[in-house]
Formats: sequence, C-alpha cells, structure tokens
Amino acid sequence: MATQKLLQPLELGALHLKNRVVMAPMTRARTAQPGNVPTALMAEYYAQRASAGLIVTEATQIAPEAQGYSWTPGIHSAQQIAGWKQVTEAVHAANGAIFCQLWHVGRMSHPSFHADGKPLAPSAIPFDGQVWIVNAAGQGEMIDCPVPREMTQQDIQRAIAQYRQAALNAVEAGFDGIEVHGGNGYLVDQFLRRTSNHRTDQYGGPLENRIRFAQELLTAISAAIGPERTGIRLAPFITQRGMNDPEAIDAILALAKWCSGQGIGYIHLAEADWDDAPTVPEPFRHQLREAFNGRLIVAGNYTQEKAERYLAAGLVDLVAFGRPFVSNPDLPARLSHHLPLAPIADMSTLFGGDGKGYTDYPNAG
Repeated sequence: MATQKLLQPLELGALHLKNRVVMAPMTRARTAQPGNVPTALMAEYYAQRASAGLIVTEATQIAPEAQGYSWTPGIHSAQQIAGWKQVTEAVHAANGAIFCQLWHVGRMSHPSFHADGKPLAPSAIPFDGQVWIVNAAGQGEMIDCPVPREMTQQDIQRAIAQYRQAALNAVEAGFDGIEVHGGNGYLVDQFLRRTSNHRTDQYGGPLENRIRFAQELLTAISAAIGPERTGIRLAPFITQRGMNDPEAIDAILALAKWCSGQGIGYIHLAEADWDDAPTVPEPFRHQLREAFNGRLIVAGNYTQEKAERYLAAGLVDLVAFGRPFVSNPDLPARLSHHLPLAPIADMSTLFGGDGKGYTDYPNAG
C-alpha cells in the first residue's frame, strides 16, 4: 500500500492523536459486583490497546435507570468514578487517549433495573428485542424486553441532567472526552425515529421535534465540558430492534448539521457489521460530510484497504475497529506492518468472565 493514512496523526480538538485507528466501543461485561464498578483488569485491558489513536470505552450507563444489560459499567457513583480513574491513568501512562461512551438504553432494558419494572422510552411501544441478563445461577442469557413506560417531561429533563452529570463525572475520572451513544436502538435513537417515537409534544412528530432530545442533551454536555470534547455515535442504517424508519436518515442529517454549528467534536457513524447487512449508500456519505464539518469516525467491519480508500477520498477522518481489537491488542502495529490478524479464540469469552479471552491475547511480537 503506497500510503497509510490510517497510521498518520490527526488533531481532534486539543488532542493530538498518534494515528487514525479508533478502538470501537465494545461491551465486555467485566465489572465488579455489586455496583457495576470498573476494575484493575479493565484498566489492563484498555492499556494493552492504548496504541490506538483513540479508545472509545464500552457503553457506560449514566444512571441506574439507564442500564439494560448485566455487569455493564456505570459512571454515576463515586466508586465507579474511582474505578474509571485507574483505567484512564493506565491508558494515559501508555500514551493513549480515551473517551467514555455515555449510554441510556431506553426501552432496551430489563424490569430488574427499574423500581416499577418499566424501562423508560419516548413512547410505550412494544417491540422485539432482548438484553443480556445474568440469572440467579450466575449465567448470562438473552431475555425479552417488556413494554416500556412513556417518559414524562420530568423524566426527559432528568435524563438530560443525568447526561450532563455523567459527562462531568467522566472528566473527573480523567477521560479526554465523551461520546453519546445515539444509535443501535437505544434512547437517543428511539427519539429520532417515528417507529419508536409516537409523542405529540415538542419531542415527537416532525423532524425538528424528534431531534430535540439529542440537541438538548448535547447542549447541556457541551456547556459542561466543551463541545470539542463531545462526540455522538449515530446509526442511521441499523434497523434492528424495531428501528426501521426511512425518515430517520433526514433526522440524522439535520442533527448532523446542527452539531456542525455547535462545534461538536465528532460524529461516529456506526455501520452494520454482519455479513448480509445493508451497506451505507455512497450519496449519504457525501451528504454527511457536507452537513458536518467536524471529525467523522466510521465503524463497521472495515478492512485496512477499505479504511484507506475512504480516508483517501476525504469522506472520513478516523476508522474504528471493534472485534479485531479483541484478539489483536497491538492492532495499529499489525496494520502498519501488514501482519496477519489473530482470530477471536473463543466467542464465549466476549461477555463476562475473567482475563481469559480478555487480557490474555498477546502482541505480535
């Protein structure tokens, strides 16, 4: 390959990234219980992968009611903040940069996480979805989601305040910035789409109302920590979990244009990564680039060749890799030297457990 733009440095706000390889957020469910507290093992895991230009953490709930899966980390308690501090310190000691992905699952949740057994959502719409829950025997299993409760105005304002406080907690924990998880059928995405948002107030109906929740929480976060340290992940072409709404594309482009005017640091485009998934239309890539003048990250089963092609075309600025980082902690070095990538040895170790399949993958040497 004549040029390797993927391995070239890039500025992201005040951050100097040593390359354009991003470690994508990946849920691994390794927190200490009770309390969903990040651990020293997690610090080791992230530090092993600090050669990425940027790490985005696994999705991290902003409040107890924002949780949908067992053993996922939070960033709302003092213990969780302290746990994340050891992670950020380890990554920074390895000369890495790390953002925390802030998460509210909305209706993608389980009754055990809610006092009234009802997850929160824009509308009380049943859907086909499951979450990973650890049962009484300590084994994880996929469980159906219940019908959610429609959020009141008070619920919405509380969620926005929780996002803001979580961003402040992330900065206290030593993160370089935050990424709002706005895709994959979770709360922000649920507000954006007509299939999940049947509201008739200022947060539902026409496009300008459906993007309002995202605008308000991004405004609150930006005012607290700075827009250049704020990113958002969007997934317009992922339609699972009852999210098949063709009008979502227009909403997401409108939100992207608004983000551009607010100086939001980056948009992270999550593309489907399964074999027969829909591809992102090329016209959309150009529309997104025109709408948003900040940094663009893409993720979704990218090869090195595909990454270089889109970087060379100027359609993206950084490329995120998920599963390759699981079994290749030194992924940038392997890409730089065109070394073969190690496969994931045991898929059963992805969620929950100890260091097996987590911190025991070696560097290429």
